[in-house]
Amino acid sequence: MTAMNSTYYAPTAYRSDQIPSQPPSAERSWIRHFAKVRLPWGMTQEVAPDNLMTGRKPATLRRQELLLREREEKRVLGTYIPALYEHVDFHHREDHERFRFALWSRRSHFWIYIYGGGKFFTWFMIPLILFAYVGIITIDTGKSWEHTSIEFLPFVCFFVLLPAGCWALASLVIRYLPKLWVKPSRGPIWEINRRTGLVTLFDYNNNGEYKKNGTIGELTAPFYEFDAYIATTPDRQGLPMNVLYIAHRYRDIVINFGALVPPGAGELC
Repeated sequence: MTAMNSTYYAPTAYRSDQIPSQPPSAERSWIRHFAKVRLPWGMTQEVAPDNLMTGRKPATLRRQELLLREREEKRVLGTYIPALYEHVDFHHREDHERFRFALWSRRSHFWIYIYGGGKFFTWFMIPLILFAYVGIITIDTGKSWEHTSIEFLPFVCFFVLLPAGCWALASLVIRYLPKLWVKPSRGPIWEINRRTGLVTLFDYNNNGEYKKNGTIGELTAPFYEFDAYIATTPDRQGLPMNVLYIAHRYRDIVINFGALVPPGAGELC
């Protein structure tokens, strides 16, 4: 087991008992410290959150393991039918070795936002327009139902029919025309590798090399050179939302961990 680990893990792999001595952190501007709190190193509590057991129940894990086993058996027998776009590389990886984060393309986000925004505004504006319509009829008794309906028709078309049309169109595209919206992005954004112990930030502004020949730059550093921060920003209602970041101690490498730990109003431990 020891020999296998020594060949599998790179010399830079992270080990809490083998962190080399490091110089002090580079001085950062005051704006970098604003609304951010650096978390201390070490002295971690050996506890697990409750949702670790409730969110990933043993029955769910066993069912996923069974599905994976059945898929491998079908591949051996040659009866496996791949899912739609299973062969497409979306640049996202999440396994025992690394977590590589990537977003979908702008085209995909466009249709998702059209779908979600149209659905939200449709259901949000219908009761408001009905409330205003009934209020005007009740207050101004001199106007007839037909006259008030004609006055409200432009509002209904703009605030209800237009979002509803966007919702319907996006729903049609997402459900039945995946080739119009399913598209991977240009590449990953960042990666944390357990085998190498390195944190990588993928650079698409690497002196114009990406635009010239498609070469993606990589900014890498050992995991132990990063510090964790909690950044507090207000949401739409003004409530504080905490987001977990890691920032390199000597270089301008900052990674938002909102994909792993969603922003929340509670305290992050």
